[in-house]
Amino acid sequence: MPSFSRAAIEEIKQTGKKLSDHVIICGFGRSGQYLARFLKEENIPFIALDIDLARVQEAATAGENVVYGDASRRVVLHAAGIDRAKAMVISYNDIQSSMKILHVVQEIAPQLPVIVRTIDETTMEPLREAGASEVVPEVLEGSLMLASHALVLLGVPLNRVVKRIRQFREERYKMFRGFFHGVTDVEQEMMERDRARLHSVAIPPTAYAVGKQIWELGLDRLQVEAKTIRRQSFRPYDAEPESVVAEGDAIVLLGKPEDLVSAERLLLTGRT
Repeated sequence: MPSFSRAAIEEIKQTGKKLSDHVIICGFGRSGQYLARFLKEENIPFIALDIDLARVQEAATAGENVVYGDASRRVVLHAAGIDRAKAMVISYNDIQSSMKILHVVQEIAPQLPVIVRTIDETTMEPLREAGASEVVPEVLEGSLMLASHALVLLGVPLNRVVKRIRQFREERYKMFRGFFHGVTDVEQEMMERDRARLHSVAIPPTAYAVGKQIWELGLDRLQVEAKTIRRQSFRPYDAEPESVVAEGDAIVLLGKPEDLVSAERLLLTGRT
């Protein structure tokens, strides 16, 4: 493990203290650099941590927001503003390094969503069990891109190819089972009106749902399913019928748009 001086930690602090609702990128190799490009295009703040000093110096000189730091150390993550971060992405291809970081994150910021890169599907479940919100295998994604290019070349219509790839991803990735709706989806509203989507509902102290089990709420009558619950001191976990709703929870629902409106009203007021 590399040693880090107070000066190195202070440098991370100086960068991290300027950020909030940012992404912490662990590893600034090719995957981390590609991610950084997309984040910059979307004006999403980030800080990248890497232990390859030569890479850090070269990338920082080019204007990248990358600093020298070991993401498996608590002091480094605190300096990078993990308590204010919105998400973390671990871009290493070494499962042991990824596991070390996940264990530290579970101790100091268990509510933080973490996306992990891995080589193939064999490590997906161990990484999820260690606290990863989602795991992205390179071999799987490379195979999907290979298949999509081949199908298009063979004359399969592009919209059918996109649909098949989307269906496959929905089977493999929890995050793609439904999707969060945003203003950019307006132009597709008519086409997507019958498609289920995800919606997060924050539970205030006065909410009707506080203290009740999921099954008691009658969400099934509205054709809505409670998928996950995020609690401040715990990482997101699957919502079970016996799960008790608490003040401060964020409940992720899956359903059609009009049903989600009724479901949110039910959770908050007891009325539909």
